[in-house]
Amino acid sequence: MSYGSFPPEPGRRRGTLAIVLVALIPTCFVGWLLWSSLGRSQDDGAGGTGGTGGPTTSSTSSPPPPSSGASAPPAPSASSGEPGKPGAPGKPLEGKVVVIDPGHNPHNRDHPSRIARLVDIGTEKKECDTTGTATNSGYPEASFTLDVARRARTLLEARGATVRFTQDGDRPYGPCVDERAEIGNKAHADAVVSVHADGAAAGERGFHVILPKSVRGGGADTSAITAPSRRLGERLRGDFAKATGSEPAQYIGDGSGLDVRGDLGGLNLSTVPKVFIECGNMRDSQDAAELTDTAWRERAAGGIAQGITDFLNE
Repeated sequence: MSYGSFPPEPGRRRGTLAIVLVALIPTCFVGWLLWSSLGRSQDDGAGGTGGTGGPTTSSTSSPPPPSSGASAPPAPSASSGEPGKPGAPGKPLEGKVVVIDPGHNPHNRDHPSRIARLVDIGTEKKECDTTGTATNSGYPEASFTLDVARRARTLLEARGATVRFTQDGDRPYGPCVDERAEIGNKAHADAVVSVHADGAAAGERGFHVILPKSVRGGGADTSAITAPSRRLGERLRGDFAKATGSEPAQYIGDGSGLDVRGDLGGLNLSTVPKVFIECGNMRDSQDAAELTDTAWRERAAGGIAQGITDFLNE
């Protein structure tokens, strides 16, 4: 812009500049206010954009949650459920074979001639089997032994054992005593327990464990099993007493609860550790009250299972 053809005087030039500056300052201030107000209105809008056109963020905002597709480390599990790993259930009898021999058979009474025939037990000949005894009210020993044996099987299998029966009420009679022994032998059992209840005189109470005597003759040779069978019997005696609260019978042997016999085919013909347990006297009213009680039979099964477990974990 030209002011004329002549330059202005110095004094007039300074006055003119001052006037221009005074006029510009309010204009600039008003412009700044308008720009600032417009910027704030954009920043305060939901989903608005800033001066760069990008999404607005706040320094106080929480970080966004991870996307649902993101992989995160799994939370620790209380139990893996896998054998051999922390939290896995205990299997103290894994790989062990146990044979349980429920004494007699509920159907034996229907086959008297068959169970009466004689079989060779090595040292002599004896009946194939018998009907067993019963309480005065008619509860059969054969029913008792099956019930306790099945309960013990459940406990032992839960600990990892392979459990086999000589009979499970699924045979017309027997098996005979020589076959009962052979079942344990063929299974290569680590332990065999034959479950029974006694039929002594009324007033005689308690349980006892029958151990094999060292015998040789015919097909019988117990020399290799007498020592481990005694250990099995001792474990069984202690754990059965603890589980049931029963006392060892005083009417048999020396009152220790252990009785050694050489006239039982199931023991004479065994080549693996084996014992009998007479859980009580069915002909005594006090013992009979326990033997016929479901809760007591569960405890009896627990004592038998624990005795076997302790023996196999020696």
